[in-house]
Amino acid sequence: MDAQRLMVFREIAQAGSLGAAARALGWTQPAVSQHLRRLERQVGTALVLRHPRGVRLTEAGQVLARHAEAIAARLRAAEEDLAELVELRTGTLRLAAFPSASPTLVPAALTALRAEHPGLTVRLHEAEPPAAIRLVSTGGAELAMVFTHSAPEHDPDLVWLPLGTEQLRVVLPVDGPHRAAAVELTALRDERWIGGCESCTAHLVDTCRAAGFDPEIHHDTDDYVVAQALVAAGLGVALLPQLALTAFQDPGVRVASVTPEQHRSLFLVHHRDLSGVTAVEAAIGALRAVSATVGRTPR
Repeated sequence: MDAQRLMVFREIAQAGSLGAAARALGWTQPAVSQHLRRLERQVGTALVLRHPRGVRLTEAGQVLARHAEAIAARLRAAEEDLAELVELRTGTLRLAAFPSASPTLVPAALTALRAEHPGLTVRLHEAEPPAAIRLVSTGGAELAMVFTHSAPEHDPDLVWLPLGTEQLRVVLPVDGPHRAAAVELTALRDERWIGGCESCTAHLVDTCRAAGFDPEIHHDTDDYVVAQALVAAGLGVALLPQLALTAFQDPGVRVASVTPEQHRSLFLVHHRDLSGVTAVEAAIGALRAVSATVGRTPR
């Protein structure tokens, strides 16, 4: 059953005549009459009886008019619910973010969003980039904050929005032999290393090999607090992103720039179908504003 014809019939039932319904709708009377005839053909019975002063509903028309009122009420409710979502008076957005972004960039962005849009609920799910991207691809999250050490893989279904670059720093024992503010990577060739997440460790290996040596990785942890504790205990050195050091720096470590400089790129990722969705755009704006000021080099 055609919903538009049903709403035209509802107007006829309320107005009591085709002419009055046409005026209320801003249509011509022949157009209203045509919709009525097609609806009657569709349901297989007469819905109104015409008389000199207008129309009277048949029994079938009375039954259908009750359903039309219920449908109109549901449509009004749907419009109101959608308006609340569009105007951010309500709604939920699921955000996936990598661990060092969660205590640094995300809280300030969520605070700004709550102040501007108190009806919008944002739920944080902490995940490393591969898992975060899978969540976006499969509908488990609307937005993901991720990092890459190289150009992102092309996926026509995903939109990648650059946030900038983040410097990687070498983390050393506070009483270790390397005292300079900038340390040559080759000077660390004989050190034991602490690896990170899968992509972080792969980048460490590639970087060291480009400098002419294979790093001796003794420990693996994607927890930057644990990595620094291991460094402070003299069990190795690590290459950590600035956001991790902004979130927490162990008093037993010192941080230096590494030569050649190392960076990683930060992105916001969402499904192409969500482009222009109000909640997603609002979250993107808040995260961009915060990321330009917290421990990084903005693009």
